[in-house]
Amino acid sequence: MLPRMAAAALLAAASLALLDSSGLQAVAPAALLASRWLAIATLTTYAATRRSLTGWILLSMVIGAEIGHDFPEVALGLRVLAQIFLRLIRTIVAPLLFATLVVGIAGHSNLRQVGRMGVKALVYFEIVTTLALFIGWAAITVSRAGVGVALPPSAESASIQQPGQRNWQDIVLDVFPENIAKAVADAEMLQVVIFSVLFGIALALLPDDKRRPLLALAESLAETMFRFTGIVMLMAPIGVGAAIAYTVGQLGLGVLVNLFQLLATFYVAVAIFIVVVLWPVALIARVPIRRFLAAVAEPVSIAFATTSSEAALPRAMEAMEKLGVPRQIVAFVIPTGYSFNLDGSTLYLSLTAIFVAQAAGIELSIGQQLVLLLTLMLSSKGVAGVPRGALVILLGTVSSFGLPAEPVFVILGIDAVLDMLRTSVNVLGNCLATVVIARWEGEALRDEG
Repeated sequence: MLPRMAAAALLAAASLALLDSSGLQAVAPAALLASRWLAIATLTTYAATRRSLTGWILLSMVIGAEIGHDFPEVALGLRVLAQIFLRLIRTIVAPLLFATLVVGIAGHSNLRQVGRMGVKALVYFEIVTTLALFIGWAAITVSRAGVGVALPPSAESASIQQPGQRNWQDIVLDVFPENIAKAVADAEMLQVVIFSVLFGIALALLPDDKRRPLLALAESLAETMFRFTGIVMLMAPIGVGAAIAYTVGQLGLGVLVNLFQLLATFYVAVAIFIVVVLWPVALIARVPIRRFLAAVAEPVSIAFATTSSEAALPRAMEAMEKLGVPRQIVAFVIPTGYSFNLDGSTLYLSLTAIFVAQAAGIELSIGQQLVLLLTLMLSSKGVAGVPRGALVILLGTVSSFGLPAEPVFVILGIDAVLDMLRTSVNVLGNCLATVVIARWEGEALRDEG
């Protein structure tokens, strides 16, 4: 009953707006206002019965846009709520990166005992995710979906300046931290990543009795930050709604056009990645395409519906075993891929990071863009299990490059729709990687003799 009422209210509001804008029939402004808020009230009632965070985020975007359009003075005062949410998100980034990278590197096995299969898997992961990174970068560079977004003035955005030109020695030197506390305080994400990677390698080289306590601490920290992220994300509807209200109150509804351009760019980029990268890889590895697609249909559907790679993990592992991949390969490749083979998240990060720069009106040189892509490549490891984890990494990375946070809030308005596809691609890519590594190891799948 409620879905029908919500659909009817939306249809009535849209019909009145269309009649008024087309000039066919003048509609009183009060009637238009009442119809829009009646539709929002009906949608809110429906969302309350669904109890979905994704639904509330999408609803908050609608409410925020309406408040910004109807009551711009009120909308400007809501920015403090968005800033609170932003600060909480920023506190997550450094400990989350440290914990997930350390667990991802030191948690699977001692590096001295990593065999042929592990080396092959890591090489494959890095090649494929690098291709995903550059496809996302190329797609947003061509579409330029962020160009034309006029950011609302703020103390933070007013202080943004074009990044200074630096030589290659400066760029290389800035990769390495001199003080990890300073790197965390200054939001130097690449330095945090480098420290975490070296720490993870050093931990992996320790004897088991000395490695286990620190590894357990890192695992506990990672789980704690996952829960912390979940708590903070409960504020997402308020933060998103306030940010959208402030932005629309300053700039009008035209800013939402860029969001749809970004959404279209991402979906096209994913299609290109599947056709240009994953499909040829499957053909080269002689993957039985029809059987593989039938096997991954359920885990990919779960990932799409829940926006959670972890929710699809058990079914993905079971499906690959039924396909004929040996259990020891499945048990190694899929969990490792959840840290190192996030194809969808990597493509999303490169695309949205350049979108932020375009929206800020900052022209990054090719060298600066490559450093940005390298930072995203390293910092994205291990975030598959984190709700909106890619968005957290995006915010931390763009902040470390002196880019404003406002475009990230705009992205958050449609992040639920983006998240469904990027999570599905993460699962699809990891399932394919499992079969490819099995082929690389000379394994014959079931029913192949």
